[in-house]
Amino acid sequence: MYQPETYAITLSFMIISMLCWGSWANTVKLCPEYRFQLFYWDYVIGLILGSLLWGWTLGSIGGSGRSFEFDLAHSGSHSIWLAALGGIIFNVANLLLVAAIDIAGLAVAFPIGIGLALVVGAVGSYLVSPAGNPVMLFSGIALVVTAIVLDAAAYRLREATQQKMSGRGVILSLVAGLLMGCFYPFVSKAMSGVDAPGPYATSFFFALGVAACSVVANTLLMRHPLDGKSPVGMSAYASAPGRWHIWGIVGGAIWCTGAVLNFVASRAHIVGPAVSYSIGQGATMISACWGVFVWKEFSSAPPRSKTLLVWMFIFFICGLTTVALAPVF
Repeated sequence: MYQPETYAITLSFMIISMLCWGSWANTVKLCPEYRFQLFYWDYVIGLILGSLLWGWTLGSIGGSGRSFEFDLAHSGSHSIWLAALGGIIFNVANLLLVAAIDIAGLAVAFPIGIGLALVVGAVGSYLVSPAGNPVMLFSGIALVVTAIVLDAAAYRLREATQQKMSGRGVILSLVAGLLMGCFYPFVSKAMSGVDAPGPYATSFFFALGVAACSVVANTLLMRHPLDGKSPVGMSAYASAPGRWHIWGIVGGAIWCTGAVLNFVASRAHIVGPAVSYSIGQGATMISACWGVFVWKEFSSAPPRSKTLLVWMFIFFICGLTTVALAPVF
């Protein structure tokens, strides 16, 4: 399998991961009338196909470690279950976060969910595999969390009528954030040990965990949506336009690409999973860039909202730069 041998290439993997994780949701916007529960089936298909694609390409070349197919056949069952469990935890967190956004709004759910996930995931990953300067790492994380809060404040000011704070939405955000922060240490642990799979095979086992969980969790949410909307059946999925299915698969493949590159970068000894995960969570800044510069979500926002966005970008850039330099110093 291919494993980057220099920090420059490893850093580029983490940056691409951040771009992918911050960009996949654009495919949801391209299917405006497609219920997210239905979109999610295509998203899961994209995850599995993406993991196979990268496994049969980058995972099957190079002289570092074992090949993708060898890993699939010879990985220890304990590591496989850890990777799949990471996928299950991520899947539940992702579905709960989407429901929280629908109930409480992006300005409430996103900073609580992603901010908490960043802290929990970085601390947990560092405890599993400590690497990098801890002072710089956690200082950078604090700056990124501050940027997420500023982003949320900008969104709240943009709204002409602010949504009432929802207790259920806050609770869902907290649970989603805790779970979202917990999945990465399981993935990191899955890649540790004698019989552990490499990052490419781990990505495939992770995707299988997401798929298995979706059969139960997403089916339940279709029948009992947490956002208060009416139930939806698979007949609506079958009758959806073909282009919606394609965009859903593309969205899953984009997220999977970010995950594969992030997992690969985390195996670089100088970097470690805490740094890789933290830079990947800079996806919030990327999604904000899409919203501001492409979708023009803030074109009619008040000046104070745009000022907060400027500070958000400054804190994000400073935070991510600090995290990126943590392995060097």
